[in-house]
Amino acid sequence: MSAVSSDGKIFSVAGRGSKYESRQDIASVIDGIDPTLTEEVHFGGNTLGVDASLALAEWLQKATNIKVADFADIFTGRLITEIPQALSAICDALIDKTSLVEINLSDNAFGGRSVDPMVPFLTKNRRFQVLKLNNNGLGPDGGVVLANALLESARLSKLEGQASNLRVFICGRNRLEDGSAPAWAEAFAAHAGLEEIRMPQNGIRMDGITALAGGLAKNPNLRYIDLQDNTFTFEGGLSGVKAWADSLRAWPYLTTLNLSDCFLSAKGEVPELISTLAEGSNPNLHTLQLQNNNLEAETLQLLAENVMQNMRSLRSLELQWNDFEDDDENLSALRVGLKQRGGKLFVTDEEEEEEEEEEDAEKEAQTEKEAELEMDLEDKAGKGKTEKDEADELADLMSNVKIQ
Repeated sequence: MSAVSSDGKIFSVAGRGSKYESRQDIASVIDGIDPTLTEEVHFGGNTLGVDASLALAEWLQKATNIKVADFADIFTGRLITEIPQALSAICDALIDKTSLVEINLSDNAFGGRSVDPMVPFLTKNRRFQVLKLNNNGLGPDGGVVLANALLESARLSKLEGQASNLRVFICGRNRLEDGSAPAWAEAFAAHAGLEEIRMPQNGIRMDGITALAGGLAKNPNLRYIDLQDNTFTFEGGLSGVKAWADSLRAWPYLTTLNLSDCFLSAKGEVPELISTLAEGSNPNLHTLQLQNNNLEAETLQLLAENVMQNMRSLRSLELQWNDFEDDDENLSALRVGLKQRGGKLFVTDEEEEEEEEEEDAEKEAQTEKEAELEMDLEDKAGKGKTEKDEADELADLMSNVKIQ
C-alpha cells in the first residue's frame, strides 16, 4: 500500500528499500492516486529500473500541481547503462511543471557520464527554487555540464525579462574541484538571487575558492553559506582568503557561515577573512563555524576583543581543533560573553555533543507535547460526538411520544 495523505497532496514510499523493475511494479503503488491532486512525491530510498521509471514519468506528466519532487537515492544497484534513460524519463516529465518548488536528486551515483539527462530540465524549467544534488559523484566534468545548464537557464530568464527563481543550491561531496569552480561562479553570478549555498567536501582548492567568491558576491541576499572541507590557502598563497574577505560585505543578511576544515591560515597568521568578520562585516551573522583551521592565540584574541561589540548577532561560535591552549583567557571571555546573550562557544567535542543532546531532548519533549495535545483534542471530539449522539437519540424518542 502507498502512503498518501488524507487530502491526497502527499504521496510517499520513501525509505522502503523496494525494487521497482516493471510497469506493473509502479502500478502497484500509483494506481488509484490522482496525480492532479498530488503536490509532493517522495520516492527516495527505493530503486527504479528503466521500465518502472518510464511508467512513473507518465504519471508525473499529469501531476500539474507538483511542488516537491524527491528522487534521492533511487538508483542503488543499477547499471550505469540504466541510469541515463531512467533519469531522463523522470526529469523530462518535470520540465513543464510551473508549480515545482524543490527537486532532490541527491545520493544517486550519476558520475560525470550520466549528467546529460538533467540538462533539459535544468535549462527549461525556470520555476523551481531548491536544487539538491548532494553526493552524486559528479566530478569536475559533470560539474561543468550542470553549471553551464544553470547558466543557460539564467540567460533565458533574462531574455524573457524574468528574474531567476533559484534560491537554494546544495551540492556537497561531489569532487567538483577547481576544474568546475569557474563555471559554478559564472552560474551563481547570473542567478543573483541565491539565499543558501552548501558545497562542502568538494576538493575545491585556492584558485577555485577565489573564483567562487567572485560569483557569490553577486548574490546580496545570501543567508547561509557552507564551504566546509575545501581549501582556501595553498603553499603560502592567500588569494582565497583575501577574495572571501573582500566578498563578505556583499552579504548583509548572512546568518550562517561554515568554513570549518578550510585551511584559513598558515602558522603565525591572523586570516584577513576573520579580521573582516571581527570588524562587523556581517551584522546578522548568527552561526560561525571555524573548526580545524590552524587558528592561533592571536586570532582568538581578535575574536574575543570584537565579538561583543562588532558581532552582536552571533550566538554560536565553533572553534574546535585549532591551535590555542584550552586555558587561554580569551576562551573564557568568549564563553562568558556569548552566554550572556543566550549563545554558546564550542571548543571541545563534548560541548557539541551536549548541545546535540539538549536539542534532541527539546525535540522529544515537543513531540510528546504535540502527541498529548492531539490525544486531548481527539478525546474532546469524541466526547462532543457522544453528547450529540445522545441528544439525537433523545430527540428521536421524544418524537415518538404522543400526548393524549
